[in-house]
Amino acid sequence: MSIGIVLMGLFVGFLVGLTGVGGAALLTPFLILIGINPLIAVGTDFLYNSITKLFGSVQHFRQKTINFKLVKYLALGSVPSAIIAVTTLHFVGGDKLLQGEIVKHALGYVLMMVAIATVVKTLFSSRFSQSSYSLKSIEDKAKATIFLGAVLGFIVGLTSVGSGSLFALAMLLFYQLRASELVGTDIAHAFILVTVSSFFHVGFGNVDFLLVMNLLCGSIPGVIIGSSLSAKVPMKPLQTVIGIIIFISGLKLIY
Repeated sequence: MSIGIVLMGLFVGFLVGLTGVGGAALLTPFLILIGINPLIAVGTDFLYNSITKLFGSVQHFRQKTINFKLVKYLALGSVPSAIIAVTTLHFVGGDKLLQGEIVKHALGYVLMMVAIATVVKTLFSSRFSQSSYSLKSIEDKAKATIFLGAVLGFIVGLTSVGSGSLFALAMLLFYQLRASELVGTDIAHAFILVTVSSFFHVGFGNVDFLLVMNLLCGSIPGVIIGSSLSAKVPMKPLQTVIGIIIFISGLKLIY
């Protein structure tokens, strides 16, 4: 067991529990910056995310805070698109070093997108909650929802980032959901998306199982500690600061 990796998992889990900001946007760049191949970092993060989101999905299922109709339409677009992204990446380039460079640069740009989405969602969420389009029924937006899922699903499949933050912002902008329902729907859809993607990464040999176990050993207590303190910390300033950190991480990966 690597103490450093466990402590990294503890830190990331603590921030996720404290602020709700997506773990992949924090964890994947950390893994790459300490020298792990970007392709392995992404594949490992998918499996790690699948396990952590399973517990969240079960809890929200019990609380009846999942909009299954929205999950279905998003997944119809996102899951096939993510599979295309993962398999395309596997067969492009011919070696893991080149594939890793592709992932590294794509991840850098996506992290900057996620950072902007995080800051926008944190500071301006109330302004988007009553848009006229969001008042339409999900059935009326079925095709648009599937298309949205496909676009964002490809991004997630390529980088492992955005299954929470990008989809959460889209739900906030285009769908009329209660706060608890938005979170539950986002987690349930993300669980499906990252689980399917993780199966393909496991099959392609892109997952470090020991690394996953070490991260979980740290992140599970970290999430518990962070969640217990979340009511005592001002969220907006902290989430904004984390968004800026994610943006800087993206810049470092590109340059």
